[in-house]
Amino acid sequence: MQRFGTLSFGHYGPLGGGHILTAQDSMLQAIDLAQGMDDLGVNGAYFRVHHFARQQSSPMPLLAAIAARTQRIEVGTGVIDMRYENPLYLAEEAASVDLISDGRLALGVSRGSPETVVRGYEAFGYTGSTDPRGADIAREHFDLFLKAVEGAGLAERDAMSPFGGGSGMQRIEPHSPGLRSRIWWGAGNRDSAEWAGRMGVNLMSSTLLTEDRGLPFDELQAQQIDAFREAWRGAGHAGEPRVSVSRSIFPITTAEDEMYFGGRQDGDGVGYIDGMRSTFGKTYAGAPDVLVDQLMADAAVQSADTLMLTIPSQLGVAFNLRIVEAFATQSSARSQFRAAGPSLRTSCAADVASAHLSIASTRARLNCKRGSSLAGA
Repeated sequence: MQRFGTLSFGHYGPLGGGHILTAQDSMLQAIDLAQGMDDLGVNGAYFRVHHFARQQSSPMPLLAAIAARTQRIEVGTGVIDMRYENPLYLAEEAASVDLISDGRLALGVSRGSPETVVRGYEAFGYTGSTDPRGADIAREHFDLFLKAVEGAGLAERDAMSPFGGGSGMQRIEPHSPGLRSRIWWGAGNRDSAEWAGRMGVNLMSSTLLTEDRGLPFDELQAQQIDAFREAWRGAGHAGEPRVSVSRSIFPITTAEDEMYFGGRQDGDGVGYIDGMRSTFGKTYAGAPDVLVDQLMADAAVQSADTLMLTIPSQLGVAFNLRIVEAFATQSSARSQFRAAGPSLRTSCAADVASAHLSIASTRARLNCKRGSSLAGA
């Protein structure tokens, strides 16, 4: 593991006790949290995408806002459901965000995960699938999306047009030349991972695998990663692809952490999801040094270059920054990841007196810029 970031599910709605987290709250807190993590030197902020649910459904505006407010942190998705996407429109949006971020977009796409509705992508106008899960639509959309990202000509120029004319085929605009190398495919099993390797895109693998081979989750996932890299090499692609895995990790450093996550440590699980026998990864909850020891023994985490921590985003910015800092401090001490860059930008120098990687300094800078306390502080 060389890098780590957070994977946010972006849930909003009733929190209990009469409190409600609105969609606006969720998005504004995501921006604040990404700014704080950028200051801490965390490598990435990634977001789950779900439709017909109280989560992030249209991530590009959020990613653009984060990109405009940060300097180093990678921004991305894990993953966009290609069954729902207009491939060319997505390519235009992705290029725009990549240019705004100066090449910091890590765009994860896939067939998507189980939904709250039945064949929801058909409500978006994408019908005609012969697959019960719409995998054929996802692959067709992805193929066209890749062509657009690569700059292929997709529409014939109008020689009579007063806006340029000419002949030949026109690519979509804008075009971001390096974006193709920062496209990821979310794979749930070995076959999908091998396909991603042949396609020459990076690999995202989560806490769920839609296969069961009688192995511990981390070993099964490590085999998936090996198969992906072998397929990449076999297809003749240059360079080394990136690989990310996600884990449910909860460092416990306070009584509040213990209240929320104490006793959450569990083992791998096997069950059925979306009609497929699947293997579920365990939850890591404990003291930061214990967690790092456990992750050093996790075969897939050690094989991947990027680790995504799933975070309880509903608990607010300050709470999640404290979780991230606790993990980052211990991991850095054990040389488990490479920080994204120097710590703190001091545009509010009077309020942010030192360059310590601390929650207090990060909150002071954000409060100075926004003129208000962080939600959840």
